[in-house]
Amino acid sequence: MELSAFPEFLFMAFDRFTVLAVFCTVFALVFDFMKRRKNCQNYPPGPWGLPFIGNILQIDLNNPHLSFAKLWKKYGNVVSVQFGWTNMVILNGYETLKEALVKKSEDFADRPHFPIHENLTKRIGAGIALAKYGPWWREQRKFSISTLRNFGLGKKSLEMRIVEEAGFLNKAFEDERGLPFDPHFIINCAISNIICCITFGERFEYQDKKFLGFLHILEESLVLEGAFWGQLVNTFPFIRHLPGPHNKIFENQEKVIHFLQEIVSDHKKLWDPNEPRDFIDAFLAEQEKMKHVPKTSFLESNLMGTVSDLFAAGTETTSTTLRWALLFMMLHPDLQSKVHEEIDRVVGKERKPMLEDREEMPYTNAVIHETQRLGNIVPISLPHQTYRDTEVMGYTIPKGTMIIPNLSSALFDENIWSTPHQFNPGHFLNSEGKFVKPEAFIPFSAGRRVCLGEQLAKAELFLFFTSMFQHFTFLLPENEPRPSYTEAKYGITLSPLPYRLCVKLR
Repeated sequence: MELSAFPEFLFMAFDRFTVLAVFCTVFALVFDFMKRRKNCQNYPPGPWGLPFIGNILQIDLNNPHLSFAKLWKKYGNVVSVQFGWTNMVILNGYETLKEALVKKSEDFADRPHFPIHENLTKRIGAGIALAKYGPWWREQRKFSISTLRNFGLGKKSLEMRIVEEAGFLNKAFEDERGLPFDPHFIINCAISNIICCITFGERFEYQDKKFLGFLHILEESLVLEGAFWGQLVNTFPFIRHLPGPHNKIFENQEKVIHFLQEIVSDHKKLWDPNEPRDFIDAFLAEQEKMKHVPKTSFLESNLMGTVSDLFAAGTETTSTTLRWALLFMMLHPDLQSKVHEEIDRVVGKERKPMLEDREEMPYTNAVIHETQRLGNIVPISLPHQTYRDTEVMGYTIPKGTMIIPNLSSALFDENIWSTPHQFNPGHFLNSEGKFVKPEAFIPFSAGRRVCLGEQLAKAELFLFFTSMFQHFTFLLPENEPRPSYTEAKYGITLSPLPYRLCVKLR
């Protein structure tokens, strides 16, 4: 059939469709350009991004810290990228991090909006970790620090509680009778019981199914939210409404809400405002006192959000650090022997280790710090956001820009650490064998958003670590693959791949 046989209106319709398609394409590209252009001069350099998706294909969402390390080498200490239409600036190197997080702490103190937590924050509040910077956040952080101190933070009572829990952990290890086992959830239970005592007023048995279920949900959520699917939902929020593996995140959030609602409900039944037993009781008392104050931050939803933050931060990071510590010590039995020797000399085999022993145990202290450094537990911290227009290292950063503090860049800086990619306790010892801490050691971040539980974590790490190595030698199981510390699982934290070990009673 000849083309001339086609009706003329079909050619006209085709031409109109072509024009419309071209117009829509040009409009979309112009709109994308307008959304992604920088409204300031001297913006940090970075790789060129694709329309609509930005640089997301250039970043390994399962290991973003490794991709950021490559960008650091190519573009310098301050690097700009885009995830979709979200402008992000990555801060690399200790001097850059110090200028932003410490010297200009308020400028970088805000938090961005996280679509993945939108439903959660509507139900139980943003909590301290994710809350926007302002009066609400300042009020809640001040209250939380004060209340944690009232319930033992920095006091002998909490120290004894940690020592007691270390005894339960050692008993659980001993019950394995020298056979190979994965220490993951035993350690999780022990560490979480400390924050449970502070927030809930009780500890749980390691076999408690409800408790173990909650710990599993919490850990799974941190992995999912921090890795590929969580990053994808935060970049393209419409994905929330589509079927897929990311829906597991929202299912877990509902389970967390239900668990916390039960805890708070049980507290209310026996609550006495004059005799607070724990953090929840103290919050309820403050809520009652502030109920007539307009726009108070002491609301029940905020209580659950804050408790959730304390529980997650008070469990996952410390537990992960101890798992790295056991792995490093098994892979370096000569260093484990030095730890044993120092513990035997300073503490002995009968007396329980105490925090006051730390000053006399520089090598053990160095091993713990080197574990935090090489384990790289929170490689890129939680994202910040600029609170106002500011500058860092001479570059202009507009208000509302998402900031990624690349803590790894400080912990692995070749200009600071003699062997940055090796386990070397000597990084924290001077020529006389005394403990020293380089300024660039910032595993808890820095500035106004520094980890709320830093003091608690330090106490837990020393007391649990010394107690374990006072009682046991940790060995690699025979006839099993040798685990490696060069591979890890990234979520919000960076954790070792599953491994098994054997304990031998000393």
